[in-house]
Amino acid sequence: MYYYPLQPPYFLLLVGFLTALTSGLALSGTLKVIVQKWPSVPQEPIKSRSSLKQLFVPFMGITGGVCLFMSSGLEIFGFPSPLALGIGLPLSLLTCVFVWLQLGSLLEFARSRGMQSLDLDSWS
Repeated sequence: MYYYPLQPPYFLLLVGFLTALTSGLALSGTLKVIVQKWPSVPQEPIKSRSSLKQLFVPFMGITGGVCLFMSSGLEIFGFPSPLALGIGLPLSLLTCVFVWLQLGSLLEFARSRGMQSLDLDSWS
């Protein structure tokens, strides 16, 4: 037998999407501010407490929004609620952890070698 939810969580899907979107815009603005401060404070390390706090809050908003979006989307497509949460939560959390680690190493690389080292168009 197929499982069809009586009231699919379309509202939760929209809330998760909007949460991730607005938190992504906040993370983008925070990253711009941090990068603009680099020339004025050359000795401040990338992984300082203030930089991590500034980036961590919007990133946790993105993570929560993606978890909610993925779990709601799986439930809309017919997964039972516990199974949708059991698949969506670990998948989105692991993805966000890997993105967080990549973001930290990319910021450290850009800080040490300059932003011109990230230009991939000049290699072709």
